[in-house]
Amino acid sequence: MTIKLLTDQKGPKISKYIYGQFSEHLGRGIYGSIYVGENSKIPNVNGMRKDVVDALKAIHVPVLRWPGGLFADTYHWQQGIGPKDQRKKIVNTNWGSVTEDNSFGTHEYFELLRQLGADAYINANIGSGTVQEMSEWIEYMTMSGESPMSNLRRQNGQKEPWKVKFFGIGNESWGGGGNMRPEYYADVYRQYQTFLPQYNPDDPIYKVACGPNEDDYHWTDVVMKNAGQFLDGISLHYYTLPTGDWEHSKGSATGFTKDLWYSTMNKAQFMDRLVTKHSAIMDQYDPQKKVDLIVDEWGTWYDVEKGTNPGFLYQQNTIRDVLSAAITLNVFHKHADRVHMANIAQMVNVLQAMILTKDDQMLKTPTYYLFDMYQKHMDADLVEAEGTLPDHITYTASQKDGQLTISLGNYDLSQDQDLDFTFASPLNKITEASIITGETMDAHNTFDNPNAVTLQDFQGATVNDGKLQVKLPAKSVVSITLK
Repeated sequence: MTIKLLTDQKGPKISKYIYGQFSEHLGRGIYGSIYVGENSKIPNVNGMRKDVVDALKAIHVPVLRWPGGLFADTYHWQQGIGPKDQRKKIVNTNWGSVTEDNSFGTHEYFELLRQLGADAYINANIGSGTVQEMSEWIEYMTMSGESPMSNLRRQNGQKEPWKVKFFGIGNESWGGGGNMRPEYYADVYRQYQTFLPQYNPDDPIYKVACGPNEDDYHWTDVVMKNAGQFLDGISLHYYTLPTGDWEHSKGSATGFTKDLWYSTMNKAQFMDRLVTKHSAIMDQYDPQKKVDLIVDEWGTWYDVEKGTNPGFLYQQNTIRDVLSAAITLNVFHKHADRVHMANIAQMVNVLQAMILTKDDQMLKTPTYYLFDMYQKHMDADLVEAEGTLPDHITYTASQKDGQLTISLGNYDLSQDQDLDFTFASPLNKITEASIITGETMDAHNTFDNPNAVTLQDFQGATVNDGKLQVKLPAKSVVSITLK
């Protein structure tokens, strides 16, 4: 079967922010992994762990969501500023009931962003916080002139204001963020956003409302109807559970069955239905697509690794996660006219992480290599196609800087697939081709064998007379760039 890529047509731009990350004060998601402190024996720059930051810089993290998650609605920002030995210690009641010493706070977050070259996405506390607390946080971070909060910032060592690109007003307000009804949340959102000061009108803060849990279409309808005129984006949360069972076993990250492999792929594909239906509701109130869909929590969720704190959500990461993430990212590309940002959960040591650490050791997960592979799609124009690919194949295509990139995933566990592509405009040379695959369906990297799954050169593609022929191995993702 031959697929024709319509390279002579310009599709919507695939926002780089679709490749956003998320770090919550959860388990080892920040402490010991991203932030080790200035006095750590682990090499660091201003407390930020150098090996982790260097690895994340290589995949050009565009935006980092912080401080949560559920933690955001128990977080009071003034406890995380000033001399570290004077910061208030609290109990993280959401995640393991461990002591949080607040040594990673606003200043440390922006230092991490500086080192990463990433934009800010901050979630406000509307669950246990106040309008005044939120408003003063914005003043502290972004006010350049003379004011009580900007002077406090300077007193704490930061002369110039920071830039807050994205600001979330509430997190999972339908659940742990307040157990609100959508009618009530819409009014709370309207109130809070009224007092969100814009100290730089030429570059206003982008406001994100708390959106639905999975397929709660009523929530989207009510919030868009009652508050849509006051927001820039509305969030969506969806996690891929192979068993679909939140209450009991979510399934193991390794040692799983073939049935659970395919169940994971089917659950990942459900993202397309969610985005399609929520977008259709948004279209009723916003046909010009001025409001974006922000999928700021997504990824696979399994049972925690044996011997680890259940509240730390530490799990392994395999070739299965590569395929499920490819399916999901391809869905976001398909809906690039509505999906502006997504934030995989989470960046380090939590759920579907890019990186795992153990003391002074660090490894890149298979999912890290997928984000590395897909970088060429960031801020590229989506390319539509004519024709239908076989079952078990997921693909996306985009073009940027005169080059076309096609990314293909085959989640059949045993069957290779021969695929042919033609182009509406001439392309005759492969400039780069790479593959991620594994010998087994749970192939993964460990601290003893950190390179079992990596990004490798791919030799199974040829282009002749304007036709691209690809032999796509089972359980693999391949990316090919042509000009």
